[in-house]
Amino acid sequence: MEKAEYTVANKSDDTVVCYSPTMITTNGVWQGDNPLDYSLPLFILQLTLVVVTTRLLVFILKPLRQPRVVSEILGGVLLGPSVLGRSVNFANTFFPLRSVMVLETMANIGLLYFLFLVGVEMDLSVIRRTGKKALAIAISGMILPFVIGICFSFILHGNEAEPLAHATYILFLGVALSVTAFPVLARILAELKLINSEIGKLAMSSALINDMCAWILLALAIALAENDSTSLASLWVVLSSATFVAICILVVRPAISWMIRRTPEGESFNEFYICLILTGVMISGFITDAIGTHSVFGAFVFGLIIPNGPLGVTLIEKLEDFVSGLLLPLFFAISGLKTDVASIREGQTWGILAVVIVLSCAGKIAGTVLVTTFYHMPLSEGFTLGLLMNTKGLIEMIVLNVGKDQQVLDDESFAIMVIIAVVMTGIISPIVATIYKPARRFVPYKRRTIQRSKPDGELRVLVCVHGPRNVPTIINLLEASNPTKKSPICVYVLHLVELTGRASAMLIVHNTRGTGRPALNRTQAQSDHIIHAFENFEQNSSFVSIQPLTAISPYSSMHEDICGLAEDKRVALIIIPFHKQQTVDGGMESTNPAYRTVNQNLLANAPCSVGILVDRGLSGSTRLAANEVAHHVAVLFFGGPDDREALAYGWRMCENTGTSLTVLRFVASDESLASTTELPPHIHDQDDPRILTAETDGVQEKRFDEDYLNEFRTKSAENELVVYAEQVVNNGEETVAVIRSLDIQHDLFIVGRGQGMSSPVTTGLTDWSECPELGAIGDILASSDFASTVSVLVIQQYVGLMPHETAAIPDSPPGQPDDKLANRWTPQASGTATPVF
Repeated sequence: MEKAEYTVANKSDDTVVCYSPTMITTNGVWQGDNPLDYSLPLFILQLTLVVVTTRLLVFILKPLRQPRVVSEILGGVLLGPSVLGRSVNFANTFFPLRSVMVLETMANIGLLYFLFLVGVEMDLSVIRRTGKKALAIAISGMILPFVIGICFSFILHGNEAEPLAHATYILFLGVALSVTAFPVLARILAELKLINSEIGKLAMSSALINDMCAWILLALAIALAENDSTSLASLWVVLSSATFVAICILVVRPAISWMIRRTPEGESFNEFYICLILTGVMISGFITDAIGTHSVFGAFVFGLIIPNGPLGVTLIEKLEDFVSGLLLPLFFAISGLKTDVASIREGQTWGILAVVIVLSCAGKIAGTVLVTTFYHMPLSEGFTLGLLMNTKGLIEMIVLNVGKDQQVLDDESFAIMVIIAVVMTGIISPIVATIYKPARRFVPYKRRTIQRSKPDGELRVLVCVHGPRNVPTIINLLEASNPTKKSPICVYVLHLVELTGRASAMLIVHNTRGTGRPALNRTQAQSDHIIHAFENFEQNSSFVSIQPLTAISPYSSMHEDICGLAEDKRVALIIIPFHKQQTVDGGMESTNPAYRTVNQNLLANAPCSVGILVDRGLSGSTRLAANEVAHHVAVLFFGGPDDREALAYGWRMCENTGTSLTVLRFVASDESLASTTELPPHIHDQDDPRILTAETDGVQEKRFDEDYLNEFRTKSAENELVVYAEQVVNNGEETVAVIRSLDIQHDLFIVGRGQGMSSPVTTGLTDWSECPELGAIGDILASSDFASTVSVLVIQQYVGLMPHETAAIPDSPPGQPDDKLANRWTPQASGTATPVF
């Protein structure tokens, strides 16, 4: 095969590239072929360059809170004529003119299916629920930037152009300046922890309305651009587009609904149906392109008419990763490759560029503040909302690319608008994160632990779940927690979801919550399954209230959402799953290492007590009402605030007539105590303040332990289901032996984490600890070689009361040791574990 010969001819600024259409795949370098002379190898190399460059920029710009679209556009600019493309050798080798057609075709196919997915995931019912405020913000935020675009169109385009051509230019420029990028805004709000706030919901609703208006204006602009010689042709384009939309709603949507009805619930969709719908995307794009509007308009409308439900889940799962992760960056990179910063030659143009950026941004802010002031919103929130509405991205880049393809925008105007999009989007996150600090309206509360909670008051628990597998054991644990009329349990169920780049899919979880509609993606399907299980638990149990929530965050900052919610809801206990789960053979395997990071961060920052649940089942085969389930709970007590909290939780459980409780207290022998309390030989000063402090703290904790145990034994003496025993041990080795010899008839072990506590009975246990976040005893109980049928709850008590909270706390409530009850702690040395009552 001969080497490709191609010719470049210039005529009236139109570039014609001729090359051999048969040169698709190479015969190999060993045959003397250069792979870059052939279309397929060249496209693969270009795609690799684009993906690697954009991902590298995403990593570099992540600390600056930049959305991914900025990195993708900058990646194209870097590879394009502005930077690397200035080298003729680089441009001709990696991005020759003959490859543009293949590259842009694949980029537009990716764009076609991405817009289809956006349509599938978009919930139009949001527009009906937002009310007049969001509509007013969206409209006012478009008017002023549009007017600014009209004014600057005369500077950038000149007055000598034909009126219709100038009107088309104004339309493209105005839409590009006034549009708000819905998916990009979603990502920014999520990273700023504002997506579930009032300002976040209002911004998303306004952006959705803004996008719909932009699509209408874009269709009109394309109609005028392609038919600028006669207004009659433009009218036909608009009428044909309206007819296409009507056919999709009245004919295609009922047909797809019929397909859904023919598919039994719970079964996968027929492969023929999926293939038919994916082909329909291409047909819709072909039709709208043929009638004079852009092909993406047809794909977007086709996605909008897909009914909400399992079909949407299937389509998203099949397309999302490939389209948004691989093909969509091509489109943004193409926009960057078309951008030649060198085309902006005059210094005056750079000045105009700065003025346009400032005024268009200020126009959106002014319009938004005007409306928010009318609705009596604070000025800071109105200003922040205006900044957020300046987010640019997908729709604007589509507008600019269509404008350049239709020769409405020249190279200079296109470069200016791309720079405006990147700058305006890039400054949003840092500015909002700096200036907008929502006031944390947290009221200090005292009952941050179970031990401090009133026995006749409501117990508030925050339950965190990663997936449906965590649900059964947690529900049974809540059943055993003895909800009563005097002491009901309020459970906040928090589904923890990792924040990924799928902004639109992430939103649907929130937009459809409470609507009763089927899920649109896997994340929402899991959330619905989890919430449905807890709602059934609420309906079948007495004195339990459930409030479901979903937290979508990066794992690195997920603990902030948990802690913020816990403090906002004033909970006493956070329950979160262990990062390992049980395998079929009884061992423990790690599910996701990031879960462990979340747990460690939560233990270090929690505003209340925390319980890490090692799930090995908890009478989960059948779920009955709490008073009909027989649970066997064992509390291992070594001493310290964490163990007192564990005992407090076990004490609450044993008040349930269906729960038996065994409290096993480990006591150090006199010999081990003597060896650990003997002073080092080099210390002779008995007045050493270090010795005094350590001795005082240790004695105080032991006194608290003794008081609390005495109170527990006194009040539980008549309860036949409660067994208290003490076991004297000399060292950690004997402690482990006792734990391993325990009867495995128990369903649940509750143990304190034991942070900051040292005792002869646990000496040496931390040296081989695999999971220090569980403490020495919890790590043993959670190990693979321990009983495979007993779940473990490791509890850390909240002890870090703030100064203003400490001052506000009255006398110790029932169950909390008081100084006036103190007496010297004396270990009871008994040779074996003997029941006291």
